[in-house]
Amino acid sequence: MPIATPEAYAEMLDRAKKDGFAYPAINVSSSQTLNAAIRGFAEAESDGIIQVSTGGAEYWSGPTVKDMVAGSLGLAAFAEQVAKSYDINIALHTDHCPKDKLDGFVRPLLAASTERVKNGGLPYFQSHMWDGSAVPLEENLQIAEELLGLAKAANVILEIEVGVVGGEEDGVANEINDQLYTTPDDAIATIKALGSGEDGRYLTALTFGNVHGVYKPGNVKLRPEILKAAQEAAAKELGQGASDRPFDLVFHGGSGSTAEEIKEAVSYGVVKMNVDTDTQYAFTRPVAGFMLTNYEGVLKVDGEVGNKKQYDPRTWGKEAEAGMAARVVEACQHLGSAGTKI
Repeated sequence: MPIATPEAYAEMLDRAKKDGFAYPAINVSSSQTLNAAIRGFAEAESDGIIQVSTGGAEYWSGPTVKDMVAGSLGLAAFAEQVAKSYDINIALHTDHCPKDKLDGFVRPLLAASTERVKNGGLPYFQSHMWDGSAVPLEENLQIAEELLGLAKAANVILEIEVGVVGGEEDGVANEINDQLYTTPDDAIATIKALGSGEDGRYLTALTFGNVHGVYKPGNVKLRPEILKAAQEAAAKELGQGASDRPFDLVFHGGSGSTAEEIKEAVSYGVVKMNVDTDTQYAFTRPVAGFMLTNYEGVLKVDGEVGNKKQYDPRTWGKEAEAGMAARVVEACQHLGSAGTKI
C-alpha cells in the first residue's frame, strides 16, 4: 500500500484505542533500517509507524551535510516508493524536536506539507513531535497550541510531551528523578490549552518514570497508574465519564519495561510506543556476528584478497535487516498490533 493517508492514520489510532493495543513506532536512520522496519511490520501483519529523530534526519541527508529537512524529505520519498510493495499501512512521524530545532525541522516540514496539501497532495509526514519537556509547562503548551494550528492546516497530527523523560537520546539528557512523573494538574492544563481534538488531533506523551537508553528490567521505576490518573482528570475536566480516555497516549523510553508494565500502560490509552534502542541492537548484532565469523573473508589478511561475496554490503546487510525485522515482529506481538492491519 502507499504511505498511510491522514484518514488511514486516524483509523489506525482509533482502532488501537478501541481494541486495546498499541503500534510500535520504529526509529530509522537509513534505507536499510527503513526496509527492515517495513518488513517487520509486514511479517507481523501489522500497520505501523516509522519515525526519524533530529539526528537520524541529519544522517539521512548525508553525515557531512546534516540537513534535517532534506534528510526527512528524502526518507519520505524513499518510503513512499518502497511501501507500495507491502500490504500494510505505514505512517511517517518525526520524533523528539526540542525548541531550538523547531525552525530547522518541524516548522519547515509542516510548511512543506501545507503547500503540498493545498496543491491536492498528501502531507509528507502523518505526524510530528514537539518535545517541550525542557521548557516550563506554560511555554510548552503555548508552543504546542501554535504548532497544533499549523499541523491542522497540513492535515497532520501533532505529538506533544508533558513531563520529562529521563536518560539520553540524540544528545538530550535528563536526570532520573521525581520530575519524571506527570501530574493530573498537568493533564488538565493540557486539555485547557489544546482541547480534545476540536482544534486539531494530537498525541500526548505523558511521563510515568520512563527513560531513554538501555536498562535491564527492574532498573526502571514505572508507575503506569499515573496515566490512569491523568485520563481521569482530563475526562472530569471535559465532563466525561471516569472510564473515558480523552488522551491518545504515547509511551517513550520503554527499554527495561516489563511485559506487565507495558500491558497496563496500553490499557490506559497508549496507542503508540517508541522502539529505538532495541532495534538498533537487533540490526547491529548480526553484523558483529557475521564479521567475527567471516574475519578472513571481509578483510584482506596477510596480503590476500578476501572474499568479495562476504564483504559485499548486501551480504551482511541482509543479516542486519533480518535481525531488526524480527525485533519489530516481536514488538508488534508484545503490543498487540500483530494481525490487526486495516
